[in-house]
Amino acid sequence: MNGSGHRGGPENHELLFPMLFQHQRLLNISESAKVLSQKELTNVINYIHFMDRPAFALLQHQDHDEYIMVRVYLEPCLGTELTCRWDETYFRHSMAAYRLRRLVIPHDQAVILIPLQGSNGMNGAFSLPLPVESYAINERRFPRFFCQGVSVELMQSGALAHGELVELGSRAFRIRLKQETLKIKGWFNPDVPASVRLYSSQENIFYGSSRCVRRQDNHQSEDIVFTAENDHITRFQPKKIRNPRRRITPSPTAVFNHPFLRKRIQRDIFDLATTGFSICDDADEAVLMPGMMISNLSITHAGITIAHCTAQIIYRQTEANATRYGIAILDMDIHAYSRINHLLSAHADPHISVSTEVDMDALWGFFFQAGFIYPTKYSFFQNYRKSYLETYRKLYQDSPDVARHITYEENGKIYGHMSMVRAYERAWLIQHHAAMPMENRMPGYVVLRHIILFLHGAYTLPSAKMDYVMCYFRPENKFPDRVFGGFARHLNDPRGCSLDLFSYLTVASKGASMPLPKDWLLKEISLPEMWELDNFYRRTSGGLFLDVLKRPLEPDEESLQDVYGRHGLKRKWSIYGLFHKDRPACVMIVNQSDFGVNLSELLNSITVMVIEQDMLAWEALLSAVSQLAVVYGIDKVPLLIYPDTYVESKGVPCEKRYSMWIVDMRYSNLFLEFVQRKFRMKYE
Repeated sequence: MNGSGHRGGPENHELLFPMLFQHQRLLNISESAKVLSQKELTNVINYIHFMDRPAFALLQHQDHDEYIMVRVYLEPCLGTELTCRWDETYFRHSMAAYRLRRLVIPHDQAVILIPLQGSNGMNGAFSLPLPVESYAINERRFPRFFCQGVSVELMQSGALAHGELVELGSRAFRIRLKQETLKIKGWFNPDVPASVRLYSSQENIFYGSSRCVRRQDNHQSEDIVFTAENDHITRFQPKKIRNPRRRITPSPTAVFNHPFLRKRIQRDIFDLATTGFSICDDADEAVLMPGMMISNLSITHAGITIAHCTAQIIYRQTEANATRYGIAILDMDIHAYSRINHLLSAHADPHISVSTEVDMDALWGFFFQAGFIYPTKYSFFQNYRKSYLETYRKLYQDSPDVARHITYEENGKIYGHMSMVRAYERAWLIQHHAAMPMENRMPGYVVLRHIILFLHGAYTLPSAKMDYVMCYFRPENKFPDRVFGGFARHLNDPRGCSLDLFSYLTVASKGASMPLPKDWLLKEISLPEMWELDNFYRRTSGGLFLDVLKRPLEPDEESLQDVYGRHGLKRKWSIYGLFHKDRPACVMIVNQSDFGVNLSELLNSITVMVIEQDMLAWEALLSAVSQLAVVYGIDKVPLLIYPDTYVESKGVPCEKRYSMWIVDMRYSNLFLEFVQRKFRMKYE
């Protein structure tokens, strides 16, 4: 049989039971029924066959009025006769006492009823002439859709049952429980909410508390109709400040396969934010429910796909003849997130660009003209300018997923710029904030606002790897000290936002390494071995730096070194302990990256955490640095030394000081509130 060889047999299906038919009123043709011609019916039958959907035979018991429905499959209809083949799984049951009465074809929320005569063809198949006219009847207030391939786990008061999802409506869904559940009498209380989990191939599609609307016992199976208990679920903690939602023209579009119906859904997006969006459905097409997961949703704009994401239905609101759904974006890659940011930012201000390709001549010209690259800084890297040019080409034109930037431009000229890179496994570093005067506008202020919003939306995405955000700034630089340092002082909780002061100086890195003095040992360590450093840092700072360094990889997670390597870039670090007679004097973090990933080369530096200031001789530290500096290909290597008092205690000149600011992104909403209040920054 063409197109139906995979259908039906007891060898590859569970035992199925006929369903009781309890809608005998439908057997009487109503005035509201739609009349179908023989040609229209033929087209429906062939469509049902093409889509591999079942129909049903309605049978009546010969001794009483009980009706049952048995699944059948339609053959292609090429003339005026139709052949139907039974789903043979049902024939484990004796149905000799039943006679054929109707063929029931579900189609477009209606049922088409075709009269049948007698009991011919109870073995394998039966045939019938097509009527000149048939009738499509629809008495449902809300639509229902048949579902396949979705499993059910039902839990109530410690009892667990399994089954399948049979039907979905706009406000309810029907499940069919497996036979073994019925052996436990009285296990289900219809007056008490139950937890329902719907899944396919072990992937969760829905989990939530649901109320029983109706039960139906079909001899050896049981159907239960549920409705979700709430029209709103709480997925995230409430936020006083939310990333702005915008209505974009032309509207973006959400496209996805309905996880229950296996049907492609396409809806215009009513309003959009980086964290989610809303769509509207006609009341008679609303088949989404709060809590439902969508594993692969695409957002398109002007015919171009800008994002693929994982999403979840958060709320449902009925408005006149429409239903609005709020959809939260649970995860997407950093490129998709940047494209949505760019769309929203450009809609608010066409001069804003988020991680788009940058004219490199314009960027370097901006760095020098804005004074971001001043003579002393340029003298530090002038001999490596070709390496810097290549690194920045990769960062700004190849768009790797370890770097993001925001620019404020007009007619190809850059007036404001801010960038960040992923510096550690789950920490991003804000850097390169600069701006030039522009008539009636404040580009530096604008790019800061947009990068704060970018971070605030990104940290909830698992793919972003953004548990922490950090930056370095000079304490005498008033603007970052007021923004970043001001928040740390305002929060006054170093476990939420820490501020550590480092001395900065450079030492020669080329030439022969110096041997360590007697009784000193330098060896590579792992941070968990260094409980002395933990104790020291907890006493002196209580901050987040060690949390950033020790954040472990998730199982099967790609390391940051490998992520950089995929883009032809370098980023790694190693940790050494300097010991005197087996006592730790300091820990040294050897950071390595390509030239220019950070223009101050703070990711190409050695960070020294001094545990015992009196014990650590300056000569011993310089000897250790000379041995570690061989990995760098630069004349001078920067040192960041904590605490900053160590350098002064040894009488060593300090070139400058840097504050290292780190925020746990769970406090990001408090940071937004602080900046809004302190600087009257608006996030609309």
